[in-house]
Amino acid sequence: MAQPPRAWQRMLSGRRLDLLDPTPVDIEIEDIAHGLAFVARWNGQTKGDYAYSVAEHSLLVEEIFGRTNPNAPAKWRLAALLHDAPEYVIGDMISPVKAAVGPDYGALDDRLTAAIHLRFGLPAQIPVSIKKQIKKADKVSAWMEATQIAGFSKVESDRFFGRPDPDLIADLNIVLRPPVQARNDFTNRHAALLKAMA
Repeated sequence: MAQPPRAWQRMLSGRRLDLLDPTPVDIEIEDIAHGLAFVARWNGQTKGDYAYSVAEHSLLVEEIFGRTNPNAPAKWRLAALLHDAPEYVIGDMISPVKAAVGPDYGALDDRLTAAIHLRFGLPAQIPVSIKKQIKKADKVSAWMEATQIAGFSKVESDRFFGRPDPDLIADLNIVLRPPVQARNDFTNRHAALLKAMA
């Protein structure tokens, strides 16, 4: 009898993460930060000497979310930081690929998200109102990335992502850095937010 295909991945922490049945005890922030720092946004099609990582993107989204929701508690800022955390094992698929893969991708993402949230003291599913605010911040980040490093015109970016309030992003710039720096900043921000939640 044939064995079923392996559906788990060994993490650098030593954890064995079952992708079909992930549990919070198999989630470590160091694994997430490391993975996200080496996953390229835009399928790597960005200007510069380093890929723009999902870790960098996540830090920017959390910053934008905080600016647009200044009274949000630390737990929702943490949810913003972790909004793409499942990509540390499933990679960053651009929207057209997600659409082609279909609903199975979404189910996998949902299972991983729930386990990650529970591991760090968040509800498995965050409130829809908070999710919408994080999505707004995500779109602002995408507009910035598209116009600054991904070769999109502002007209194209406006159409796909909506033009953000210029005052919101006036002092924000896309930064391309070595993965180790993004990984360390992601881990440090995570620790700061957990401390603020305590």
